[in-house]
Amino acid sequence: MGSPVAGDAAGAAPTWAPAATAKIHPGVQVFTNGAQCTANFVFTDATNVYIGQAAHCSGTGGNTATNGCTSGSLPVGTPVQVTGASKPGVMVYNSWLTMQALHEADPNTCQYNDLALVRLDPNDVANVNPSIPHWGGPTGINAAGTRVGDFVYSDGNSELRGGVTQLSPKQGVSLGDAGAGWSHTVYTVTPGIPGDSGSAFLDPTGQALGILSTVAIAPLAGSNGVGDVSREVAYLHAHSSFTTVQLVPGTVPFNSNQAPAG
Repeated sequence: MGSPVAGDAAGAAPTWAPAATAKIHPGVQVFTNGAQCTANFVFTDATNVYIGQAAHCSGTGGNTATNGCTSGSLPVGTPVQVTGASKPGVMVYNSWLTMQALHEADPNTCQYNDLALVRLDPNDVANVNPSIPHWGGPTGINAAGTRVGDFVYSDGNSELRGGVTQLSPKQGVSLGDAGAGWSHTVYTVTPGIPGDSGSAFLDPTGQALGILSTVAIAPLAGSNGVGDVSREVAYLHAHSSFTTVQLVPGTVPFNSNQAPAG
């Protein structure tokens, strides 16, 4: 059976599909106006279930437009095709658009706040599980950052890999935090490629660490920039109507001992 998640007193809690058979989960591909990304975490409030993607997945300025305070984006209300869903989801929150409306001026926030929420159709909620494939979790949210050498864990399978699912799970290490804690630089054996953007990253204990945002040139070629999800969710709560949205823990226990193939 699926596992229930604690719900708000004002609304019934969803019952999650079994992780082994759920059609919608972290790591599925999402398509916004044809642009491919990877879903990260599942979120919920009293009335809706959301799946997260990177805000830049709806960007209109090309691959070099990464500053959320100056880069263009498709509007809130844009439909998003979610793999496994019977109907398109709807992008209801985008950190880039929110920052631009507020005239955000902090350079770290502008550069690294990269979260969008896609509201799933109610008919698709029964097919959702919040667990990270292969690894399990998340067990909560990391608000403390990482240290150099900390292991990190992710899952993503861009279509550019040709469906080779053995390359989906990724294990790597943190190269340290950046942007006053707004970003974490990580290196994995198979680094993120186009289509992996938005993938969830977990810390050594299975807590939600961040969201794959950029491929970096330095300090190590092929390293990835991972936006800090605790700060992104805090910004969501402080500057939008989604004040009760919470990241949902996985129903499968976190297990870092499952070595990936790649």
